[in-house]
Amino acid sequence: MGTAGERTPRRARFRGRIAGLGTTSGVRIVVGRWDSSPFGAFADVMLERPDGHRVLYAPTDEVGAFIADTYVFDEIRTVPVRADTHHGTWAVEAGDLAVAFTSGRRLPLGWLLRAVPGPVAASPAWAGAVDPVARRAMRGVSTRGQARSGRREWYGATDLHAVTRLAGSLSERPLGDLAPVEPPTRFGFSSTPPTPSVTTVVTTVEVLGA
Repeated sequence: MGTAGERTPRRARFRGRIAGLGTTSGVRIVVGRWDSSPFGAFADVMLERPDGHRVLYAPTDEVGAFIADTYVFDEIRTVPVRADTHHGTWAVEAGDLAVAFTSGRRLPLGWLLRAVPGPVAASPAWAGAVDPVARRAMRGVSTRGQARSGRREWYGATDLHAVTRLAGSLSERPLGDLAPVEPPTRFGFSSTPPTPSVTTVVTTVEVLGA
């Protein structure tokens, strides 16, 4: 039982996939496609332009408020967000962004992740334990850290596939070809892997309650 004035933390879990994409235009994109969450199933997009301007595309005000309390953006847009998948091909539409990309082979790290039992890989304790390895292995990547609003966050990855091709536009301007996610995105304490990829993940966010 907490003392008077002390806020009790609660944990919110998001299960799904995160796609991290770089483009030759300099636009970097992170697509979240969540199969289960406190908000049900939904998709969101975080986008960083070459000039560093960071935009969140969220499907509802409620989802947008939660994400904006966890990550940092210069602009938040509440728009319909569609992230359809079919045989490894994703079709994403959100406001002025339209992008299609294909995920292909499982990367070597993906095979290692699949070897870890699912409940272990998804746990915050495991994410904390492997964080030093993730930091050394992939520039800009961390599996645990401090988020906004006093929140803490853990990424429990269970699979990893390479993205092999991409096409799309932002404000009707071509995004160009697929490229590394460089420089790392600046939405929070961690970027996606520098190699464009789709990560199957359980994200745990610890929120301070009333």
